[in-house]
Amino acid sequence: MPARPRSARRVHVSEVLELPEQRDFHAVVVADTHSHPHPNARNVIQSLAPDVILHAGDIGDLAVLDQLRELAPVLAVRGNIDATTPGLADSMDIELRAGGQRRLEFLLIHIAVFGPKLRAEVLKLASAHAARLVLCGHSHVPFLGKDKGIVMFNPGSIGPRRFNLPITLGLLKVSPSGVSLRHISCETGETWLPPG
Repeated sequence: MPARPRSARRVHVSEVLELPEQRDFHAVVVADTHSHPHPNARNVIQSLAPDVILHAGDIGDLAVLDQLRELAPVLAVRGNIDATTPGLADSMDIELRAGGQRRLEFLLIHIAVFGPKLRAEVLKLASAHAARLVLCGHSHVPFLGKDKGIVMFNPGSIGPRRFNLPITLGLLKVSPSGVSLRHISCETGETWLPPG
């Protein structure tokens, strides 16, 4: 696993997406493909008909992004295994606008949490961009939580199974009534909920 030199400057970029006028906005959130997305991931993503696919890092072979682009536009950030991959930002703030007005600002980054809490540098970055939502990866564990007023969402992994963790992706839906997040099993295409 290539390590990013400690002295390397982190790259942050900004994106703006316009929300559709007559329907809800759907973003599929994926992470940790590690060059080998689950064989059913394509079918599940296609069935969700997303407006955009957000990849929260540990992409591996960049051909993964080309495959995802066949389904929808893709925005991606690097993960720790992508440290030497050119052309990827380390973090990205994404503004969703409706009629020219900001509706939602969120941060896409690979490593964001330590346990159930935001890492200090991620909290600082999210606050600097007025992001109320952080989308991340790294742990392969599907997670939805809140820390210091900021919602944290890890879609889990659609790559090779780690231990006995589920193979999941996330769906971010923005409608006139608000924002919703849920996990979806790549194996069944159904909503995934933690056991118990």
